[in-house]
Amino acid sequence: MRQHTLNLFLRVMPSSLPEDLPKRHFSVTHRDPFEVLGAHAVEVDGAAAVAIRALLPQAEKAWVIPQAGEPQAMIRQEGTDFFAAVFLGQAEIFGYQLRILDKAGAESQNADPFSFLPVLGELDLQLFNEGRHYRTYDKLGAHIIRLGDVQGVLFAVWAPDADRVSVIGDFNHWDGRCHPMRVRGSSGIWELFVPGQGQGAAYKYEIRSKAGTLSEKTDPQGFYAEMRPRTASIVWDLSFDDRGLWSDAEWMAHRRQNNLLQRPLAIYEVHLGSWARVPGNNGYLTYRDLAERLVAYVRQQGYTHIELLPITEHPLDASWGYQVTGMFSPTSRFGSPDDFQYFVDTLHRNGIGVILDWVPAHFPKNDFGLVRFDGSTLYEYADDRLGEHKGWGTKVFNFKRNEVVQFLINSALFWLDRYHIDGLRVDAVSAMLYRDYERTEWLPNEYGGRENLEAIAFLRRLNEKVGELHPGAVTIAEESTAFPMVSRPTWLGGLGFTFKWNMGWMHDTLDYIAHDPIHRKYHHQKLTFGLMYAFSENFILPISHDEVVHLKKSMIDKMPGDLWQKFANQRLYLGFMWTHPGKKVLFMGQDFGQWREWNEDRSLDWHLTEPGGAAHGPEPHVRLQRWLATLNQFYAAEPALFEQDCERMGFEWIDASDWEHSVISYIRRARDRQDYLVVVANFTPIVRRGYRLGVPEWMAYREVLNSDAAEYHGSGVRNEGALAANEIRWQSQPYSLEITLPPLAVVVLRPDRRA
Repeated sequence: MRQHTLNLFLRVMPSSLPEDLPKRHFSVTHRDPFEVLGAHAVEVDGAAAVAIRALLPQAEKAWVIPQAGEPQAMIRQEGTDFFAAVFLGQAEIFGYQLRILDKAGAESQNADPFSFLPVLGELDLQLFNEGRHYRTYDKLGAHIIRLGDVQGVLFAVWAPDADRVSVIGDFNHWDGRCHPMRVRGSSGIWELFVPGQGQGAAYKYEIRSKAGTLSEKTDPQGFYAEMRPRTASIVWDLSFDDRGLWSDAEWMAHRRQNNLLQRPLAIYEVHLGSWARVPGNNGYLTYRDLAERLVAYVRQQGYTHIELLPITEHPLDASWGYQVTGMFSPTSRFGSPDDFQYFVDTLHRNGIGVILDWVPAHFPKNDFGLVRFDGSTLYEYADDRLGEHKGWGTKVFNFKRNEVVQFLINSALFWLDRYHIDGLRVDAVSAMLYRDYERTEWLPNEYGGRENLEAIAFLRRLNEKVGELHPGAVTIAEESTAFPMVSRPTWLGGLGFTFKWNMGWMHDTLDYIAHDPIHRKYHHQKLTFGLMYAFSENFILPISHDEVVHLKKSMIDKMPGDLWQKFANQRLYLGFMWTHPGKKVLFMGQDFGQWREWNEDRSLDWHLTEPGGAAHGPEPHVRLQRWLATLNQFYAAEPALFEQDCERMGFEWIDASDWEHSVISYIRRARDRQDYLVVVANFTPIVRRGYRLGVPEWMAYREVLNSDAAEYHGSGVRNEGALAANEIRWQSQPYSLEITLPPLAVVVLRPDRRA
C-alpha cells in the first residue's frame, strides 16, 4: 500500500514542472514554493484529483484533515522531508488543515501556509517600488491578521536580490526549510501567511543570496525585538486605537492647532536607561515605572516637553541608541510596545510633549541588521567613499534609492502615527548634507560639489510629509555647520525643518562661562556674537548630553570659582539661556548640579539632593533645581520670552558692549509692544551698585526675577520696590534708571504700568 501511494505521488507531479524541482525544493532554493507546495489540481490516469504537498523537515508523520471528508495520511518521499497526499476523484481545491506529529512527539494542527492566495495588493506593490508608499508599516513586517476564519501572521520583507527568503522562528525550530516565502513578481517583496502564530512569536528572515550564502536577519520593519544580546524580532499587535489604549485625544487636538514657533518650548533631554535605576541591582526601570516617576519630575520642574535619546532598538548600550538596528522598534530594555504606548499616553495626559531622537544618517554593521541585507548593498551605498562613516564604523543609507528613502520616511511617520510622538530631532544632519563630512576619501556630486544632493532631497521630502500628514508635529535638525535655510520652508528653497539646534551659540557661550570672571572681558564677543545670526534660523539653544561626556565635564564642573561661585555661575548661565532668543534644551542632571560626567550605565546622582548625599549638603543642588523650576514657570508665563523667539522684533540690545564690566543688557518683547521685559546680566562676582541702565519708557520698573535671591542659594542682593526711570538718555535707550547688579547673576525687570 505504501509503495502504491508513493508511486501515485510521483505520478501526480505535473509533467510541466522542471525535472529538478523536487531536488531544488528539498534544498530550499525554490523562488516560488507555491508552485509545488499546497493543494494542486492534477490528473491521475486521466481522472481529476487533488494533490496536497508539504515540506515538513520536523515531522515524523503528517495527515491532511479536509473540511469535509476523512483525514488522509501523507506519504514521505523516500530520502526527503517531502510529504504528499492524493485525493482521487476531487475536481476542485478544498479547504484543509495539516496535522503534524513532530520528531519530539508533539502534535499540532493548523491550516497549511501554502494554501492561501497572495495578500499584498498590486497597488501596494506599485507604490512601494515607486517610493510613494507612506504606510509601508501597515504592509511590511509582521502583522496579525485573519484570512477567512484562520488567524495567523502575515510576514513581508523587501529583499529584491535574494535567491530565497524564509521566515524562521520558535514555531519552526529556526529551520529555513519549513516556511519559504513567495516573491511578488518584480517588486522584490517576499510574503507568507503563517497560520496559528500571533503575539509574542520570535522570528527572523533566513536569506539565501544569489551567491549561495545564508544569513539570518532581523526584520527591518519589525515592531519589537528581543532583549540584547538576542536579536530576533517579535510579533506584536500595534492596534492601540482598536484596543482603546489611547486617552490623549485632547492633547492631540490641541497639538494640531499649536504653533510652537510662538509658544514656550523648554525641553528636558533624557536617556531613559540612566535617568534613574532600580535601587540595589542597577536594573532598568520600565516604561511604566518611568511614566509615573519621570512625569512627576518633569511637571515639578515645569518643562513643556521631554526629548528621548534614541529608544529605537540598538544592540550596544554604549552607543546611547545612536546605532540603530530597529527603526520601527521601541527598545525592549524597558518593556513592550504596549508599555511604551502607555508611557507616551501618560505624558500627554499630563500636558507634556514627547520628542524622539531619530537617526537616519547611518546604521551599524551588525550582521543581523541591514548591512548587505539580501546579499547586496541594498540599504547602503555600494562605494565605501559614500557608503561608510569610518570614524563611526557605520554604513550610510543610500539616499539615491527610492525604496530606502521611503523606508526612512516611513520610520519617521510610524512614530508620529502609531505612538503619537510630537516631534523628531534628526541626528547628525551635517553628516548627511556633505559627501566629505569627516572623510579623507570622498566622491563629488554630479556637479563636482561636496553637497549630498540626494540626501538634501530626502530631508526636504521627509519634512514635507511630516507637515502634510501630521500637522503640529515638529522636526528639529542637529546641524553644526552654516548650511543655509535649514529651518526655512522647502518652497523657499530651505530644508523644511521646524527648528535647528544652535550649536554655535552653545560652543561660544560655554567657552565664555568657563573662563575665570577676571578674564571674561577679553572674551566678551563670545557672549554677544550669537545675536548676529540669532534670527537666520528658528533656533533651539541646546545644552545636550554631548556637552557633559568624554572629559568635557558636567555643567557645574565647567564653572570656575569656589563652590558658591560655581552654583552662582550655573544659575547665571541658565538665566541668560532662558531669557535669550531661542527655544531651550537641557540635558538631565544639569538642573540640579550633578558633579560627575554623565555615564549611560548608572543612575543620575539624585542623592546629591537628599540629606547626607553630598559633603557640602544638599542645599546648593536643591536650590539650583528650584531656580530651574522658577525659570520654566516664568518663561511659560511671559509671552515676551517666547512669542517672538524667531523674529528680530522680539529682541533689542540695550548694551552689548560693556565688556569692561562683563555686563550685558537687552529687551525681550511680545507681539504686543507694550509687553516687554528688561534683562541685565552681571558675569563678575562684583556687586555693582548704582549701575545706570537704559530703559525704553519713562516709568517705574520692578524686579521680577533674580538668580541671586537667597531662595536659590544666592547672596540675597535684591532691588526692592519700584525703580524709577528718569530722563537721562543712556546706552541705546531714551531713558535710564539706577540698579544694583548682584554678583554673578541675571536680573529681569518689568515695567510697572500700575504706577
